[in-house]
Amino acid sequence: MTANRDIVARAFADWSAGTGAISDIFAPRMRWEVVGNSVVAGTYHSADDFLTQAMRPFNARFDPDSPYRPVNLRAIYEDADANTVVAVFDGAGVTRDGSTYENTYAWILTFSDGKVVDGTAFFDSLAFNELWKTPPAA
Repeated sequence: MTANRDIVARAFADWSAGTGAISDIFAPRMRWEVVGNSVVAGTYHSADDFLTQAMRPFNARFDPDSPYRPVNLRAIYEDADANTVVAVFDGAGVTRDGSTYENTYAWILTFSDGKVVDGTAFFDSLAFNELWKTPPAA
């Protein structure tokens, strides 16, 4: 594995185990695009923008005892020349209303100096939008 692929593999392992946050590998000046028609689709122009508008509201919809986590890292692909890693994973968590949210994601992550500076996410927007009906924690 190369350094960027290793960073992604470790970050997913830590996130899955509940010992780290995937956002630990985000550069502050990161650009993140959510492709499609979900309620969070669009382009975010910093890590803080993405965390504030998408990730924190997403995480607030889960039971603290059963938060959303990757449950199966299907593959990690890398184009070392482009400093890009693609992660395909299944995730699941129990929502605050007791239902289970499951979705499969594909993330394209471009790195600079060991941090993600550009990300693109693909996932089932219908399942995601259904999750968004769950009220977040106060």
